[in-house]
Amino acid sequence: MQFALDYFLWIKAFHLIAVICWFAGIFYLPRLFVYHAMSDDQPSRERFKIMERKLYRGIMNPSMIVTVVLGLWMFMANIDAYKGSGWMHAKLALVFLLIGYHHVCLSYMKKFAADANTKSDKFYRIFNEIPVFLLIAIVILVVVKPF
Repeated sequence: MQFALDYFLWIKAFHLIAVICWFAGIFYLPRLFVYHAMSDDQPSRERFKIMERKLYRGIMNPSMIVTVVLGLWMFMANIDAYKGSGWMHAKLALVFLLIGYHHVCLSYMKKFAADANTKSDKFYRIFNEIPVFLLIAIVILVVVKPF
């Protein structure tokens, strides 16, 4: 029994590490969009395209995949305990929204890559705040388990 608990704790630790890395990218990419939208010269725009692509492909995608895989692993290992947990259902709904946000970032990144961005830096400043609220809600749901 102790071996199973230790094993689960290792999965949880790596899940949390992946979540932190994913959120680092999710917070930083829209900030790059702000500066990219403000840039006036071609060398700066090209530099932002490279930074955005490397961040998305090298950090955000792998971190999201590891987060989801390990999260599903923990969920399936304890599915009976989570079935009736309202907080878990709410958390999963917010995680789906976060995955959607991740893919919206990809859409904006592709527009920047094609020099077809139509949004202002102010839009991206507001867009950058959305994952903060998702993070707050997810952490509260997981730690407090209010329902």
